[in-house]
Amino acid sequence: MRSSLLTGAIAAALSFSGYAAAADAEAWKSRSIYQVMIDRFARDDGGSVDCKLYEFCGGTWKGLTNKLDYIQGMGFDAIQISPVIKNEDKNTAVGEPYHGYWSQDLTQVNPKFGTEEDLKNLIDEIHKRDMFLMVDVVVNHMAQEFDNVVPPKVDYSVFKPFNDKKYFHPYCNVTEWENATNIQDCWLYPYGIALADLKTESPDVVSLFTKWIKNLVSTYSIDGLRIDAAKHVNDEFLPQFVQASGVFALGEVLTGVTEDMCRYQNKSKNLLPGMPNYLDYYPLNAAFNGGSFERLGEIRAQAQDSCNDTLALGTFIENHDMPRFASQNQDMALAKNAMTYVIMNDGIPTVYQGQEQHFTGGATPENREPLWRSSYNTSAPLYVLAQTLNKVRKNAIKQSPTYVKQTSNVLIADTNHFCQQKGPAENSVVFCVTNKSSKGDSYQMSVGGFRDSDEVVEVLSCATTTADGLGQITAYMGAGEPKVWVKKSALEGTDICTKTTVDGPKEENGAVSKGAATGVLMAAVLGTASLLL
Repeated sequence: MRSSLLTGAIAAALSFSGYAAAADAEAWKSRSIYQVMIDRFARDDGGSVDCKLYEFCGGTWKGLTNKLDYIQGMGFDAIQISPVIKNEDKNTAVGEPYHGYWSQDLTQVNPKFGTEEDLKNLIDEIHKRDMFLMVDVVVNHMAQEFDNVVPPKVDYSVFKPFNDKKYFHPYCNVTEWENATNIQDCWLYPYGIALADLKTESPDVVSLFTKWIKNLVSTYSIDGLRIDAAKHVNDEFLPQFVQASGVFALGEVLTGVTEDMCRYQNKSKNLLPGMPNYLDYYPLNAAFNGGSFERLGEIRAQAQDSCNDTLALGTFIENHDMPRFASQNQDMALAKNAMTYVIMNDGIPTVYQGQEQHFTGGATPENREPLWRSSYNTSAPLYVLAQTLNKVRKNAIKQSPTYVKQTSNVLIADTNHFCQQKGPAENSVVFCVTNKSSKGDSYQMSVGGFRDSDEVVEVLSCATTTADGLGQITAYMGAGEPKVWVKKSALEGTDICTKTTVDGPKEENGAVSKGAATGVLMAAVLGTASLLL
């Protein structure tokens, strides 16, 4: 059935203003996102089938609806889903559009994933659970199969509502990735599928897009957007599009360069409210794969100086575009550390489906494995870890709403450790991640971030300790495991660590790590000092 996505603008406007206030940046900062690729999450019948990863596997909106307990059980209270719009439906030289990014008709939902009613029912069920929904949208291009003869022979009449050549840039291939004009005006990926580049600087295109997004958000009660390939449309289009939507948006700006990303979010030119945090992604990956956390500390400091609001960035270590974390190293301790950083860091945690099951797929499409291969195992180590970390984060927000409104203090950023303190002094949360892997040695090091005599619980082991006069605790490290400490009083009335033990050395002769007695200790002292100021 044809959707009314381009009609009802007056009704959309009337219902829109009151609804949007509940889904702005501040509301999203307290949320924790689980990213779903619809075709690969769950089928209608909940069954498991083998499929080729470059073709449809059969996941649907109804399938996701039936498996919401799995996501909520991990403690996630927001879900990001792949695009919902009707796509090119042919099996091209580069596969089928199972991912949803090859838009062809904005006036209809994608029948491969279900009906309009299926989508509305999914969103209703999400909202009944007090969860938010974020929908991925494509604004850079429309898609059509082509025979790899350039320039592509495109039938523009099949695109809706952009059914005329006048809405598109003339063909040229993106070849100069540092040239803004080239990446914004030329066409991406000219093989098997023609991604006809929309002329988003055109008033006509802007008008059609803003009417469409207003109605999409209103019709389906969407809480937020992910804007695909935001870097590839002209700057002026983005704030107009976001404003028209009325909800928070994460715009994809794929770069690890601080100046390139933060120009989209600064005081003088605020193009996007938020972005997936690729600035953290690259140095974090490097640190866990033979590198050092020092670069991560440097990049974070640069971002806080240059970006307008790093707390509105989405922290992640996996997504549908990048190789899985475990494709590089399958060590479980490293995966636990990566998950801990994502959920406990500043910003909006974003976990891509399958990360909690330690999937190992490499480059696309290998990183888009069907989740049913895991049998939705709720006892998997990373599933259980995410569950605990989300509980700790939610409790910290409940204790102090300012928890998500203040940037953290980096306590240690050395070769093998990254530690930070977050939250006000009376509700301090401290975590340390390490890249030593499961083969790591046992040792002790001093970590600051608390106040004199604070009773503290390490929530992943439920071991207790007491801070000294400088607010430091002794961290008993071993086997490359991450650590997360909170004040014991903050856990009262929760089901977190209802039974505790006294923390201490795991080995009789636990050795202090290299640098712990000097640089690490000094960093801890400085971190404590900054907390007390």
